[in-house]
Amino acid sequence: MDATEQAARIGRELDGQIVKPKRQLAMVFDLNKCLGCHTCSIACKTQWTREEGMEGMWWNVVNTLPGEGTPKGWEAMGGGFEPDGRQRPSRIPGKEEFGDAWQFNQKEVLFDGTATHLEPKNFKGEKPSWGPNWDEDQGAGEYPNSHFFYFPRLCNHCTHPACLEACPRGAIYKREQDGIVLIDDQKCKGYRFCMEACPYKRIYYNHVKLVSQKCIFCFPRIDEGVAPACARQCPGRLRFVGYLDDENGPIHKLVHQWKVALPLHEEFGTQPNVFYVPPLSPPRVTATGKPDPSKPRIPLEYLQSLFGPRVEESLGILEAEKAKKARGEPSELMDILIVYRWPDHVFPDLTKDPATL
Repeated sequence: MDATEQAARIGRELDGQIVKPKRQLAMVFDLNKCLGCHTCSIACKTQWTREEGMEGMWWNVVNTLPGEGTPKGWEAMGGGFEPDGRQRPSRIPGKEEFGDAWQFNQKEVLFDGTATHLEPKNFKGEKPSWGPNWDEDQGAGEYPNSHFFYFPRLCNHCTHPACLEACPRGAIYKREQDGIVLIDDQKCKGYRFCMEACPYKRIYYNHVKLVSQKCIFCFPRIDEGVAPACARQCPGRLRFVGYLDDENGPIHKLVHQWKVALPLHEEFGTQPNVFYVPPLSPPRVTATGKPDPSKPRIPLEYLQSLFGPRVEESLGILEAEKAKKARGEPSELMDILIVYRWPDHVFPDLTKDPATL
């Protein structure tokens, strides 16, 4: 059973629980343009996760791959659906794996004079051994063939969300107008079955409010015609936002027409609505110091482990269209990815300036 058949089966089983949206809002990341600047993460943090109990939450995070990710080792934690529609065994990531907000000894250094250097401590009062982006810029491989790329992640707002099925309170739902997945704080009792069920581990637990919380796709901004904060603030213009059924929009063209934007771990069976244009790789360097164009520095097998077997075809299309553009020939795909006009070519339905509201 392939991923499409699996999703269809799950969809039939969940017909009574999921409101099928009229349209599905989606996002595409062009990984060839991500700078790793974390502007998106800060934009999200300052807008949505500033309250008590949310100090360690990063609804949007930019990891370095290959790497452990956030939470640490999330890909091996389970969750999602088996091919027969049953939920896969999983576990809840702990605060140590997410990397909690650190506390510093400002009082001792700045006021008491009892210490000379600022030192971080985790929620246990110990020296931290992990945190978000702890392994940033490390990657894999040995010089001169070391390699890494930046990888933004947020809630995938899946078509068949495992978190929704797992919640016994009915606190999780998909918005009818755009398919955004939300958690109702008034219904949530903090059981954390959603955290366990989500195969992407993009749900946090608020230890003060005792509820689960996650990315809301900036739905209050969406309702006003404003793009999500992470997308609008991105200096690399790599986050495309739009509806999957808009045949004239960048999302439909990248996902369905050109087929270069792929879901992360499609085998998890939740049918995510966040897609990635895979990174093109520089060539490996031989022992004599010369580049070998036939061997990519980022192993194809690694990209296939993330995006599945279709990634090879996607990379081939990107290389071919890139070569056409270099020769001065027209390429619709390259024009879309280059983004000549912002914001019209990035999120055409959400161009309103938030400063005007």
